[in-house]
Amino acid sequence: MTGQALEERLRAARIVPVVRVGAADAARGLVDRLLAAGLDVIELTTTIPGWPAVLEAMHAEQRGVCVGVGTVLSADDARRAVAAGADFCVSPRLVPDARPVLASAAVPFLEGGLTPTEVLDAATRGIAKLFPAHVGGVPYLRSLLAVAPGARIMPTGGIPLDEVDAWLDAGAVAVGVGGDLTAPGDIALRVREALS
Repeated sequence: MTGQALEERLRAARIVPVVRVGAADAARGLVDRLLAAGLDVIELTTTIPGWPAVLEAMHAEQRGVCVGVGTVLSADDARRAVAAGADFCVSPRLVPDARPVLASAAVPFLEGGLTPTEVLDAATRGIAKLFPAHVGGVPYLRSLLAVAPGARIMPTGGIPLDEVDAWLDAGAVAVGVGGDLTAPGDIALRVREALS
């Protein structure tokens, strides 16, 4: 997937569910719920035991799903993500040794950070991840984009669903949402309410 194609998918999705659970079976069940709710761009984290098998199953069972691997913290994580078929990778920090691995496989990499130096550095290579976004909130994203209006940024971390529209209005490419989205209950209804 090219960086441009990923950006188009992210902008269309607006919300990227971040799946971070304690078991592969729980991850697969949650992914099924997310897909049933119409969310087809999903981030699986490397903190899930057995995450490569979950990713491979998603691609085998679901056509058109766009699966990212999050919490990529090393070149080894990047290699495992490529081998499992990741469409993109995400990190909460800058990971220079993962860049060549992902570039050679043509897998877009959303590197992250919190400070302007980290976020805007990552944005020079593609879409940057602002993490943990709740620390600075929507005004912080606006400040970053005021000094770098061409930067493409996806905030993630501690963002409740009812704030997604505010982040998008402030210029986010898409918004990564974890616990507030993946909690038990009707995901589709919560998404419709958040984006109405």
